[in-house]
Amino acid sequence: MRPWKRWVADRIRRGHGMHGERGSASLEFITLGVLLLLPLVYLVLTMAAIQGAAFAVEGAARQSVRVFVQAGSESEAAARAERAIRFALADAGLQALEPRVAVSCSPRPDACLTRLGTVTITVALTVPLPLVPPVLDVAVPAGVPLHATATERVSRFWGAG
Repeated sequence: MRPWKRWVADRIRRGHGMHGERGSASLEFITLGVLLLLPLVYLVLTMAAIQGAAFAVEGAARQSVRVFVQAGSESEAAARAERAIRFALADAGLQALEPRVAVSCSPRPDACLTRLGTVTITVALTVPLPLVPPVLDVAVPAGVPLHATATERVSRFWGAG
């Protein structure tokens, strides 16, 4: 038998095994588990917040353009679209955020509600990252910009009666 094997076998036989390391495996497992689990939980929270906000922004754009083309006048259309955007964002819990809205029309940009014209509404929103204090937003933006665009055609019977 080799000398080091004899030494290990002798220590084990006498009961001098590795007593200094007893119980350290569970401590190492817990420490390593927490160090790996916390970033994973944060990643899941962040992705859930971004995905929920993406659904909300897309829904806001889609609903706002739908109510826009069904309105009787330009001012009523703008008010309805704004209300639809606010409702969709509030439904997702994003009522505190300020969306940026752009409305474009074709073939006549000055008159959106013309027969068979198309109306495009773009809703943009910056979603803050969860658990990031606003103080850190000064140097580096601590949010994810999202935008959604929806286009709808004005009915050929618009304004017909």
